[in-house]
Amino acid sequence: MIYGIPALNDNYIWVIVTEGAVVVDPGEAAPVLAFLKDRGLTLQGILTTHKHGDHTGGVAELVRAYPDVSVYGPREVGQLATAVVAEGDTVTLDGRVFHVLSTPGHTETHISYLTDGKLFCGDAMFSAGCGRVFTGDFHAQFQTMAAFKALPPGTEVYAAHEYTLTNLTFARDVLPENRDIESAYNEVKAMRAQGRRTLPSTIERERAINPFFIAEDEATFIAYRKKRDTY
Repeated sequence: MIYGIPALNDNYIWVIVTEGAVVVDPGEAAPVLAFLKDRGLTLQGILTTHKHGDHTGGVAELVRAYPDVSVYGPREVGQLATAVVAEGDTVTLDGRVFHVLSTPGHTETHISYLTDGKLFCGDAMFSAGCGRVFTGDFHAQFQTMAAFKALPPGTEVYAAHEYTLTNLTFARDVLPENRDIESAYNEVKAMRAQGRRTLPSTIERERAINPFFIAEDEATFIAYRKKRDTY
């Protein structure tokens, strides 16, 4: 089972439960500790995708509560990680194998984790969107999205933020004739009005509604990303 714990303003902390629990990008510790206590679960590992505080802010406190827990992450979070991982590495936790993908652009060494058809992509991709390119390396972000787009269509996308409605509002603006986007916007608007989570998405869905997948070339991708930054 995979649970999404709401955190901070619009983050999700993903918890993968098998025998114990593996936590992805814990921006704060308190809701994770409460979740584990309520369900009688032991923390088996922590996966981080990049260095930003809303993804790492709870790591130290979780390690204090579970001193033997392993923390994995890219080079940029090396001060928190017990093991630094990169493209091609695998992490085995609680009976699951997580494949590490290099997904830079948002940050220099951003990574994502793929396990059993489920993608934990941090801020590299959102439903109907992608992360801001703080590195200034738009080519890297374009390549990252191309790598995501090439994944099997049924791959589930567990992004780290509830940005779907805002992203679809932008997508309607740049692709006003796209009926898939219009339909998704109406669906997501109703879901959010009911307080429902819009994630996970799928690669197949993103191919239809994500302008950063739909962009036919890098120049169009960059134009969309720069426009999105001022939206």
